[in-house]
Amino acid sequence: MEVRYLNYNQVLKTEFAERVQKISINAGFTCPNRDGSKGSGGCTYCNNQTFSPEYCKPTRTVSQQVEEGVGFFHHKYQAQHYLAYFQSYTNTYDTIDKLKAIYYEALAYPKVVGLVVGTRPDCVNDELLDFFAELSRKYYVMIEYGIESTNDETLEFINRGHDFACAKKAIAATAARGIKTGAHIILGLPRESREVILGHAANLSRLPIDALKIHQLQLVRGTRMAKQFVENPEWFNLFSASEYVDLVVDFLERFNPDIAIERFVSQSPQKLLIAPEWGLKNFEFTVKIEKRLVERNTWQGKLFSR
Repeated sequence: MEVRYLNYNQVLKTEFAERVQKISINAGFTCPNRDGSKGSGGCTYCNNQTFSPEYCKPTRTVSQQVEEGVGFFHHKYQAQHYLAYFQSYTNTYDTIDKLKAIYYEALAYPKVVGLVVGTRPDCVNDELLDFFAELSRKYYVMIEYGIESTNDETLEFINRGHDFACAKKAIAATAARGIKTGAHIILGLPRESREVILGHAANLSRLPIDALKIHQLQLVRGTRMAKQFVENPEWFNLFSASEYVDLVVDFLERFNPDIAIERFVSQSPQKLLIAPEWGLKNFEFTVKIEKRLVERNTWQGKLFSR
């Protein structure tokens, strides 16, 4: 099949001789938007139980989680390396000494060849980025920033606790040090028009990021947004699967073709998910995206202008 978008997995294959698998780790971090330093209650859409696989529990040490993660994936692919993926909450939100100890513990495990660290753009500083830059000379290191929206009104509405300028500053400082940089965006946040959503593509395209994760808005039990949906359903546009496929294709057309796409959708546990319920696995959705790109004879960056 003709390649119509830059697939992050294909890019990753150029970095390593063997297959690489991410192992999620929950190191027991919190978030400045939960502990009161920036806010309380967290982002309105967030329930971190949606992120973590069963082996990934903060009651286990980092080493135990890596070992269990390796055991979980080893039977599928025996010849492979691993990336320790610090995923839940804000994984740079601690003292530099504690962070170094946690990262080094993960890297000490055999066949772990790098780190992927999920964090917020307001939770990095020069000292930490200098450390990551030093690590990246020996290991694969990617810092993933939750941007979620490039619209400041939306960021305030979802109680994000930072603006888009903060994200641009952190990403620029990370990329300037030669550290691989990723970003997350949510398509379909409340009160965002189609014009605003597609504007994210242009705004993100100007950033020095290596990879982007695209997520559909999911309403999850136990969140403030779930309550908002009951009280003000007119704020929301919960796309059907077909509508979302077309939205993603529209987004891709406007998106910088030099930035790899890591994913198009996310999957919350069924017991937590309120909507949308599409009944599709991630790989099935990717097939639909690829098919729609062909049907529309379009590709990533078709409408992008530098």
